[in-house]
Amino acid sequence: QVYIRESGGGLVQPGESLRLSCVVSGSLFSIYAMGWYRQGEGKERELLASIRRDESTNYADSVKGRFTISRDVPKKTVYLQMNNLKPDDTAIYYCNMEGPYGLGDGGFWGQGTQVTVSS
Repeated sequence: QVYIRESGGGLVQPGESLRLSCVVSGSLFSIYAMGWYRQGEGKERELLASIRRDESTNYADSVKGRFTISRDVPKKTVYLQMNNLKPDDTAIYYCNMEGPYGLGDGGFWGQGTQVTVSS
């Protein structure tokens, strides 16, 4: 069974940084693509960043240049380094592991961690 747990969210001021962590258990981890999503209040869930088994990455335009996804294979952990945070980044951030048909609804989700950016 796959278990995913996110952590590292919190309340920060605009321009500050956070690093989110996602620990995965019950899987081989390194062979699966991983993604970070977020969902703001009243908004649709948005894919922010993904990392593939070959370590290639992709980013949404809204976070490109500010956010960095990475993974530590021995620790079965994926990270999202978030720099220069903006109020529009306020959302619940979710970690996702791909399922048989890729990332998203058919994959495996953590419980989410809240990020609030406010002065």
